[in-house]
Amino acid sequence: MQITDLKTEQKIPPLLRLGFRPFFLSGALFSVFAVTLWLLMYQGTISLSPLGGGYWWHIHEMIFGFGGAIIAGFLLTAVQNWTGARGAQGNTLLALWLLWLAGRILLIVPELLGENLSSLIDLAFLPTVAFVLAKPIIAIKQYRNLFFVPLLALFTLANTEMHLALYYPTSFNIAFAGYAGVMLVTFLMSVMAGRVAPMFTANGTKTPKVTPLPWLDKAANGSLAIAMFSLLLQPVIGFSGRFFGVLLIIAGILQTIRWLRWRPWLTLNVPLLWSLHTAMKFICFGLLLLGLSYLLPEVPSKHIWHLLTIGGMGGLILAMIARVSLGHTGRPLTPPKSMSIAFILISLAALVRTFGPWGLPEKTLLFIDISGGLWIGAFAIFIVGYAPMLISARKDGRPG
Repeated sequence: MQITDLKTEQKIPPLLRLGFRPFFLSGALFSVFAVTLWLLMYQGTISLSPLGGGYWWHIHEMIFGFGGAIIAGFLLTAVQNWTGARGAQGNTLLALWLLWLAGRILLIVPELLGENLSSLIDLAFLPTVAFVLAKPIIAIKQYRNLFFVPLLALFTLANTEMHLALYYPTSFNIAFAGYAGVMLVTFLMSVMAGRVAPMFTANGTKTPKVTPLPWLDKAANGSLAIAMFSLLLQPVIGFSGRFFGVLLIIAGILQTIRWLRWRPWLTLNVPLLWSLHTAMKFICFGLLLLGLSYLLPEVPSKHIWHLLTIGGMGGLILAMIARVSLGHTGRPLTPPKSMSIAFILISLAALVRTFGPWGLPEKTLLFIDISGGLWIGAFAIFIVGYAPMLISARKDGRPG
C-alpha cells in the first residue's frame, strides 16, 4: 500500500476503514439486543408491536438482521483480499451501515414510515451490499468470487418471501421463508468452511493440510443447495417433508465425512480452531437430526432447527469474527482467554434450547430463558473483548 493510501486512510475513523469493523461490532450488539427483546416479548414482560409481530420479527432479525450484518462485514472485508483493491470504507461504508441500521429500527417501530416503506428499506440492504461487492470483482474479472453476488440475491429472495408472507399469507409462508434463510446461511457456512477450515487447521496445529476431495465438497454443498431451493421454491412447487428429510440426512452424512477428514481432534488446544470445528459438528448433527424430524413425528423439528441456528450459525459466526477481527487489526491469532468461555456458552445455548423443551415441554419458557441468557453472555464477552480492537487503528500500522 502506497504512502498516499496510508495518509488517506488515516483521515477515516478506524471504525469505517473496513467492512468487518462496523458490521461485526453492530451485529454482535444487535444480537444481544434482539435476543433480550425477544425474551421480554415472549415472557409478556413488555408489550411491543414490531413488524409482523414478535414471532416473525424474531425469526427475521436473527437471520437477516444479525446474520445479514455479519455476512456483509465478512464479504466486504474478504473482497479486498480477493481483488487487491481497497474494500468499502469511509462514506460508502457508513451509508451501507446506516441502511442496515434503518432496517433494524423500522422493523421494531414500523409506524415511523409505515409497513410498506419499512419492508422496502429492509429489503434494499442486501442488494446494495451485492452491488458494492460486485464492482471490484467484475473490474478485475475475478469471476470465481462473483459467486457470492447471486448468493446475496437468493438471500434477498428469501427475505422478500418473508415480507410477502405478511401481506399475502395465503401464498407465502413465514416458516418456509425463514427456514430457507437458515438453509442459505448453512449453505454459505459450508462453502466458507470448505475454503478455510483445512487451511486454518493445518496452520494452527502445524500439521499437513488435508488433501481436498472436490467431489465431496460439491456433494456436501450441492445437497444443501437442493434443500435450500426446495424451501425457497415452496410457494411454486409445494413441499415434501419426506423428500426434505431424506435430503437433510444425506447432507448431514456428507458434512460429517468432510468434517472428520479435517481432523477436529487435533484442535482441542486451540480455541479459534475447536470453536470452528464445534460449530461444524452442530451443522453435521443438526442436519441429521433435523432430517429425522421430517420423517418421524416424535422428533420436534421446531426445536431441532436451533441446532443449526444457535450451534451452527451462532457458533461459527462467533468463531469466525473472533479470528477475522484479530487478523485484520494486526494482532496475533490469540483471542482473549474469556473467548473460550464464550464458545462454550454458545454451544450450551444450542443444547439447552433444542433438548430442554423436547424433554420437558412444560418447562419450555424456562429453557428459552436459559438459552437466551447463554447467547447474550457469549456475545457480550465478544463485545467487551473486541470492541476496543474494532474501533481503533491496526496495531501494525497497516491499512485496514
